[in-house]
Amino acid sequence: MKDADTLQRFLFENSNIRGTFIHLQASYLAARDRFEYPDAVAQQLGQTLAASTLLGSTIKFNGALIVQIQSDGPINMLVAQCDDQRHIRGLARWQREIEGNSLQDIYGHGRITITINNDKNDERYQGVVGLEGATLSAAIERYFSQSEQLKTRLWLYADQQQAVGLLLQQLPGEAADKDFWHHIEILGDTITRGELLQLSTQEILHRLFYEEDIRLFEPEPVSFRCSCSREKIVTMLRGLGLEESRSIIEEQGKIEVGCEFCNQQYTFDRIDTEEIFASHVTPPTPETPQ
Repeated sequence: MKDADTLQRFLFENSNIRGTFIHLQASYLAARDRFEYPDAVAQQLGQTLAASTLLGSTIKFNGALIVQIQSDGPINMLVAQCDDQRHIRGLARWQREIEGNSLQDIYGHGRITITINNDKNDERYQGVVGLEGATLSAAIERYFSQSEQLKTRLWLYADQQQAVGLLLQQLPGEAADKDFWHHIEILGDTITRGELLQLSTQEILHRLFYEEDIRLFEPEPVSFRCSCSREKIVTMLRGLGLEESRSIIEEQGKIEVGCEFCNQQYTFDRIDTEEIFASHVTPPTPETPQ
């Protein structure tokens, strides 16, 4: 795919409407291949990865945007994350086979939580809406309507090899032409699943908006990257404490910690564990001679 693993923004000149395309290929495959997902589950993961990246592109922050779905249906948990460097990761949990194509067939009843973690000032913003609508796109549009009060349209698709998305959004402020949003929305609604999956960004823009004056920005790379590390697991074990860590070693012979996102396994034996705590001991402060 020509635009694989890129995010590309565009603006409609002399208006307050912006748009963004996302094309995931290697990054999507890296996330889906960590587990043996059924195709229907993997495609929902791909759509949610695309959504998290598109939503993250609408804000300026140092941190991560997380889209999480919790429900009682076949897919009972799905989470996708994109940070400010366009690094993505995600995973899904399912409890039975999906029968049907509607949002309720896939998820049952549930909710979407969108969380923004800002590393710069440790602020955390969270919005929650019910998982309602015909598609995942419609459910996320409902979030923007209720929580952000921004006119937003979203198209998300995925197949076995790629995940794609298109976002259109009207920015706050008085529009120069109040009917222009409606016009752009109608044009956007003519896009098909096949076109978004097969055409390049330039081809789609020409297909949809060839009569409009558009400024297209340079593509931004997107990649799969998990934020887990051995150092973070060491910090977690220190928080667990020496006695508890020794107890696990006595019971199981080793400590094994797996990352849910990337399936990486971290193993610590008795010597590793003792070194973790030995290197973390603060030497006593010598007494000042009298």
